[in-house]
Amino acid sequence: MLDKINDIKKEIQNFSIENEEELEAFRLEFLSRNGKVQSMFGLMKDVPNEQKAEMGKSMNEVKNLAQQTFDDAKIAIQKNDKKEFGALDDITLPVEPTYSGSFHPLTQALNEIKQIFLRLGFSIADGPELEDDFHNFTALNFPPDHPARDMQDTFFVRKSDDKDVDDLVLRTHTSPVQIRLMKEQEPPVRSIMPGRVFRNEAVTAKSYFQFNQVEGLYVNEKVTMGELIETLVMFARLMYGSDVKYRVRPSYFPFTEPSMEMDVWWENEKGGQWLEILGAGMVDPNVFQSVGVDPEKYTGFAFGMGVDRIAMLRYGIDDIRLLYDNDIRFLQQFKS
Repeated sequence: MLDKINDIKKEIQNFSIENEEELEAFRLEFLSRNGKVQSMFGLMKDVPNEQKAEMGKSMNEVKNLAQQTFDDAKIAIQKNDKKEFGALDDITLPVEPTYSGSFHPLTQALNEIKQIFLRLGFSIADGPELEDDFHNFTALNFPPDHPARDMQDTFFVRKSDDKDVDDLVLRTHTSPVQIRLMKEQEPPVRSIMPGRVFRNEAVTAKSYFQFNQVEGLYVNEKVTMGELIETLVMFARLMYGSDVKYRVRPSYFPFTEPSMEMDVWWENEKGGQWLEILGAGMVDPNVFQSVGVDPEKYTGFAFGMGVDRIAMLRYGIDDIRLLYDNDIRFLQQFKS
């Protein structure tokens, strides 16, 4: 038994500890719960009673040696680290700059849009990004053979010739949330619906295969086009300032009639240009009928705006791809 204790003692004395890895290896071999020192004490039950005192003393000496060896080696390694990285000893030296996180410019623009419409009395609704054909097209006045479907470059997740099986698509706009909301809630309805949408488009400086929209809907009795224009003008002034230059002009959308678009003047190095920020119009009666709302009793308006386009206009960004490249050098410019 004594020979075994002496063997462990010699192993401790001969163990080389030069770095953190070897220090941890020493701890595991000798000082851990399953290490040699603990195992050595487990043999005490086989020692005759008259020898227990002597053996206990020898074992404690080995235990103390192991612990002292570990502590001394740890201190030595730490001192060597300080010598190697001597700058740590000089607390007067300036620290390296650190960079705190910030909200993405798209998130900042979206949060501001939400706050504006909350001030204007709108609630916020949400819906799935994977939609069926009914909610994404049919209920929004896109019949199967309607030419307006060609306006949407759609990512089909499931396309079936079976009339009883609905196609599944990545939603091409957030308008399907309008349909879900009107099916679930009796008028009056006054809500915005932010979210990601997807189009099978070529990636260029002005277009991307995914982008962010905010859809808006107001349904009540005697809602007018004048209320729609007033709401959009108020939004533009709150978003871009009271001196913003804007214009509204006729347009076409399958789910609104009449329809319009709003442009904002964008000053740039070429002098400036009109930039479309949203489309809008009065909800088509066919849309009301598809969700069980009486078009003879209720009217309403809807609008949809691209968050990416608004963020580009607000921050002077000329390439939409910058918003999705996740280049930290670009994103650091937008700390709020």
